[in-house]
Amino acid sequence: MNDGDPARQTDPLAYAADAASFARLRVVLVRTSLPANVGAVARAMLTMGLTRLVLVEPARFPHPDATALASGAIEVLDTARIVGTLDAALAGTRLSIGLSARPREFAGRVLPLRAAAAEAVGAARDAEVALVFGTEMSGLSNAELARCTIAATIPANPRYASLNLAAAVQVAAYELRVAALGGAVWEAPRFERATHEDIEALQVHAERTLTALQFLDPRRPRRLMQRLRRLFARAGLEREEVNILRGILARIDALRANGNDPDPR
Repeated sequence: MNDGDPARQTDPLAYAADAASFARLRVVLVRTSLPANVGAVARAMLTMGLTRLVLVEPARFPHPDATALASGAIEVLDTARIVGTLDAALAGTRLSIGLSARPREFAGRVLPLRAAAAEAVGAARDAEVALVFGTEMSGLSNAELARCTIAATIPANPRYASLNLAAAVQVAAYELRVAALGGAVWEAPRFERATHEDIEALQVHAERTLTALQFLDPRRPRRLMQRLRRLFARAGLEREEVNILRGILARIDALRANGNDPDPR
């Protein structure tokens, strides 16, 4: 598991091992009624890197509605397996996690989804793991949930914990991805930072121009230039940004030289 540990995120062997565990994770849908939901689930899976879908007695599949709602995640639909029983869907697994929003009297170990996802990723490094979702109307039956190793629940609003099937799969798939790969995201491009000399030149230029505009009185400067220095430091200016600011100051200087003093108000 990767709990967002920066050291693990930069370890290519650990990253590859956790990414490979996705190949041993399967999503199982039991007696799904609407083909559109199968397609929406495929889309939710692929956005998080999951590709293995098993359908237990789907009402209608393949179906054009599934293809339409998959929105390009056709590879998940094309490789989906259809089986006749939940036992067949769980064949070969060492860990199966049944999702349920409702408390069950005879449920075994129950985990919040985040903890269950961490356990799933850990197990999937060397074993087959399944996440099991029930029907749109009633979820998993007691007997179906009993066939799963553990139960997991999404800690939603207790007064309205109803998620549609694809939304529940999306939340679960996201938690699996974070558990496996951490929370690293794309980074904005980094530009060259301004040097000390760049900032000092800007400070001198600003003081000269502000004095010429009579915005700064050198005899009573108060704390204007100190506050500008603090502003520049807090902004962490890039070299190109310093150039832009000095370009603005240079334009003001040129207007003054041509007798077109900018209004200092």
